[in-house]
Amino acid sequence: MSQEKTRFLSYICPHCRQSVIVERDIFALSASTAHIKCPCGKSELTVDFLDNRVELTVPCLYCGHEHKVSCPSRAFLRERALAFSCSASGLDCCYVGEEGPVYAATSRLEQAIDKVGPKSEEKAMFLDEIVMHEVLSEIRDIAARGGISCACGSKKWTFQLNYSSVDLICTECGAEMRIPAATADDIDDICCKTKLLIHGKDA
Repeated sequence: MSQEKTRFLSYICPHCRQSVIVERDIFALSASTAHIKCPCGKSELTVDFLDNRVELTVPCLYCGHEHKVSCPSRAFLRERALAFSCSASGLDCCYVGEEGPVYAATSRLEQAIDKVGPKSEEKAMFLDEIVMHEVLSEIRDIAARGGISCACGSKKWTFQLNYSSVDLICTECGAEMRIPAATADDIDDICCKTKLLIHGKDA
């Protein structure tokens, strides 16, 4: 992790479906509420620096609502990339971090968003049934080899299926790990893994 003088922020406008990626000076962001508007003028991302945390209001293309999310100030300022997601779909809705990781994550989100049809269409159980099947298959294989554990030391876990992701949940400490299941890249990522470590809440 490194201290950066600027942060890149991105989201996808729910109205025109275009990616909005901007670079903002840390001092300017912390001085007052930042309003990051889509060029279409119909949506905006806001950023507020509070005592020890940063609060963002993020437009969401999937559910059409705004999400209020927050993170520790240190993480906002130093992490290479932070992702905030829609609780209804599991899809990411905002990224904050360094230029390379934010652009790469936004590109992958664009691929997933391409699969989301108009709101008038009845939504399927999963964003992509084939991708979800393959990701679950890989998770089962890793689990069969005893490769899923939590940083708290437990190997007891359960899972929850979302629209475009799978949450692994430690049954001892309650920590969660989200595994994307939206695009072919998500299949490639999990195929490369032999172990999955859930980060314990005290880790």
